[in-house]
Amino acid sequence: MNDLEKVFSKFEEKNKNAETGGGPERIAKQKSAGKLTARERINLFFDPGTFVELDKLVTHKCANFGIEKNVIPGDGVISGYGKVDGRLVFCYAQDFTVFGGSLSRSNADKIIKVMKQALKMGAPVIGLNDSGGARIQEGVTSLAGYGDIFLLNVKASGVIPQISAIMGPCAGGAVYSPAITDFIFMVKNSSYMFVTGPDVIKTVTHEEVTKNELGGPMTHNSKSGVAHFVGNDDEHTLMMIRELLSFLPSNNLDDAPVVKTNDPADRLNEELQALVPPDPNKPYDMQKIILAVADDKHFFEVMPHYAKNIITGYIRLGGKTAGIVANQPDHLAGVLDINSSLKAARFVRFCDAFNIPLVTFVDVPGFLPGTLQEYGGIIKHGAKLMYAFAEATVPKITVITRKAYGGAYDVMASKHLAADVNYAYPTAEIAVMGPAGAVNIIFRGDTDPETLAKRVEDYRENFANPYKAAELGYIDEIIHPRDTRKKLIQALDMTQGKRENNPPKKHGNIPL
Repeated sequence: MNDLEKVFSKFEEKNKNAETGGGPERIAKQKSAGKLTARERINLFFDPGTFVELDKLVTHKCANFGIEKNVIPGDGVISGYGKVDGRLVFCYAQDFTVFGGSLSRSNADKIIKVMKQALKMGAPVIGLNDSGGARIQEGVTSLAGYGDIFLLNVKASGVIPQISAIMGPCAGGAVYSPAITDFIFMVKNSSYMFVTGPDVIKTVTHEEVTKNELGGPMTHNSKSGVAHFVGNDDEHTLMMIRELLSFLPSNNLDDAPVVKTNDPADRLNEELQALVPPDPNKPYDMQKIILAVADDKHFFEVMPHYAKNIITGYIRLGGKTAGIVANQPDHLAGVLDINSSLKAARFVRFCDAFNIPLVTFVDVPGFLPGTLQEYGGIIKHGAKLMYAFAEATVPKITVITRKAYGGAYDVMASKHLAADVNYAYPTAEIAVMGPAGAVNIIFRGDTDPETLAKRVEDYRENFANPYKAAELGYIDEIIHPRDTRKKLIQALDMTQGKRENNPPKKHGNIPL
């Protein structure tokens, strides 16, 4: 072997060592837990042959507790960039087979490098998280790495989409970077996230709880609202992230990709004519309206398991992405409460940051009453949704399908919060409250059932309909339900050149 061959042989050996991670034994353990390796995840996620790895040979610099004898190239994080559906995307994937995916100063710097590159190039960054947290042997330098990542997460917020996948155990500092990102995916049966684990909780509060109960996928998707999606396994989760990216622009200066469709823009939906019941107390499924109007009847729902009384997600209309916010009469009558307000407010703000038009379907009886809601701060949390809609300068199109009562009418992208186009179905009821409640207050001394019934009917005739609001210009047009798709596409075409800026300021003070 000549000198040149030796040089290349050494390079190939180092490359091979970097690609073996923690070795066959630890890789086998990862597989036995139903998890893919970090490299397998990256290869699945990116378009074939497009991933370019950075910092493959980086190692840790720690000399404490004997860890200096265990040096693995890459140091537990694979980082780089590639293409997803032909578009540039940056990514880092923590490798649990190397030091449990724990964060060192060295691999924090690798993550920071791809985040800075993503910001400069205006491309999304994806974090595939599988980490036990800070590398204890490194002490404060590991914590400093976390702090630097958090700062970049905040700087990148609203500039490039940031998506986190929790693909294994993530604890302590490992959960805070995902929490600042825009969307969090979890994996059924193999991922969990918490600040402090079951053992610490048992010691401090004497509560006994399993890892899954404390921070499993359904805990965070249905109870805490920390996570937005749950996948069946690693592969399904990665494909969901790819689909989400297809709806989003690469950065805050771009528009979302336009996808060609053969679905006619003027397609009528006769089934919508009879979907909204004439009885205001009868439920129906708002998802049916969303699916009926969407291109190819496809809806990508965000947070489907949390606060089901409000629906959020993405559709395409005429090939263009639109963000959907909709009350769900089929769950808690579509009432607004703390959880639904938080869910919708964050979604609205994301859409506004990334130039995604908002389409709002309204059937809301009001805010949920009760001491639990008042003590929990429904006033403050409901105000977040109002703030988000009022602050948003993207095109805002609203369709009132039935009830729009009280303050909830205002909050749900009403004309008064600067919505651009407000439609109503003939079944719409826009009033301070329902007819029976209103009559009981206005005529509270009146006890004659026949008189009360007549007054309820009078109130319904005069107020519980869309015509008064239309007369005042608060509703731009009353439409047939079957025309909803056509009307939405017309409105979005009209508003696509919208230019509106809020007054110059450092930032507003949203009621957090």
